[in-house]
Amino acid sequence: MAPKQPNVIFFFTDQQRFDMAGVHGCPLDLMPNFDRSARLGTHLYHSYTCQPVCGPARSSLQTGLYATNTHCFRNAIALDPEYKTLAHYFKEAGYHTGYIGKWHLAPSGMQAVSELYQGGYDEWLGANALEMCSDAYDTVMYDKAGKRVKLPGYRVDALTDAAIRFVDQNQQQPFYLFISYLEPHFQNHRDDYPAPDGYEERYRGRWLPPDLAALGGSAHRHTPGYYGMIKRLDEAYGRLLDALKSLDLLDDTIVVFTSDHGNHFKTRNGEYKRSCHDSSLRLPTVITGPGFMQGGELRQLTSLVDLPPTVLDAAGIGVPEVMEGHSIMPLVRREPVVWQESIFAQISEAQVGRCVRTHRWKYSVVAKDKDPGKDPASDTYEEEFLYDLMADPYELNNLLGLESHQTVAEVMRGRLLGWIEKVEGAKPQIITAPVRPSFQYRVSEKECYQ
Repeated sequence: MAPKQPNVIFFFTDQQRFDMAGVHGCPLDLMPNFDRSARLGTHLYHSYTCQPVCGPARSSLQTGLYATNTHCFRNAIALDPEYKTLAHYFKEAGYHTGYIGKWHLAPSGMQAVSELYQGGYDEWLGANALEMCSDAYDTVMYDKAGKRVKLPGYRVDALTDAAIRFVDQNQQQPFYLFISYLEPHFQNHRDDYPAPDGYEERYRGRWLPPDLAALGGSAHRHTPGYYGMIKRLDEAYGRLLDALKSLDLLDDTIVVFTSDHGNHFKTRNGEYKRSCHDSSLRLPTVITGPGFMQGGELRQLTSLVDLPPTVLDAAGIGVPEVMEGHSIMPLVRREPVVWQESIFAQISEAQVGRCVRTHRWKYSVVAKDKDPGKDPASDTYEEEFLYDLMADPYELNNLLGLESHQTVAEVMRGRLLGWIEKVEGAKPQIITAPVRPSFQYRVSEKECYQ
């Protein structure tokens, strides 16, 4: 008898910082279920988005392509129905597929997503921009036929209840379910973070991540609600795992917890993401289920584009050659493999930017003469930041131009140009920062490659 194909669930949050988890140093116990899964399953310690804004990140996660190659380089660009998504690949392998929540890949102005733009999912209960048609205690979405559906409860709970119903109704066949929450994204029309009643009060005047403590932004006003939203999300994640356990499906279901990007609370620009900083780029990511239990903490650098090939590989489905990421399964199985030494991210809307990150260094460039709402790329960039993440993990000290770090900048410039050529097929020019004197030690050649 052939082994049962594992079920696959994405538990996908919106705008969630990595350092809200205890395993990343948060002292507030916001994510005990996530932390427990990180200990029992596979924790991707260095997980990063490839584009820190909603639509582009989602296009990459659905297709396994970078945002410039899905052509969804900014929000309000629909994903062409000709592109194959994870739903198509799982359906071809005999899975029943379902989508619940925020989509953000339909034509602008379309809240009830037409079937053409539903990414090939069999079952559908969602909205294109959930933040525009719902509120914390007013969960409005649309079914596959476009009929308005209002669900009871706090929005996180409403989506989780729908997800548990889907699981319960599809026990007899392998299924793939994508749950896309809005939380802990802000509520747009009020620019606030509406936690469940009684939750925000728990976190007023509490700990702040060091970058927010140093730079301020809107953190003092917004983090109490933000923390409360994350607490409820983690409770929902725990409820989903409990439901799987009660249905005897936990050992047969791969569950991926991740997010689209982080949140810098207006410390790096005038809004919340769309920057090259780890507060925007770094993600909380853990995977549990068959093939991932006791996988441990993986310290290799992984990108959002690595998750689509990973879940296909883990389900025994061939990874399409078109996908630009790589399955992490060899890492999970501790097989010898040459893994990427850096990750690449594209920035839009706030700026036309690019960045590359290694374990130690972060290097970014910006095209100041380009329109970030219209131009997906540039043939000329200027250097923007260079950070030593070992000495300055919160990215507060820009080292660009320092005599002591000229070789580092040169090495990172080469890395970035290599990524741009590989992903975008382009060879842009990068204008270097003016050299300035330094009293620091000169970085050794060995350190440049860390």
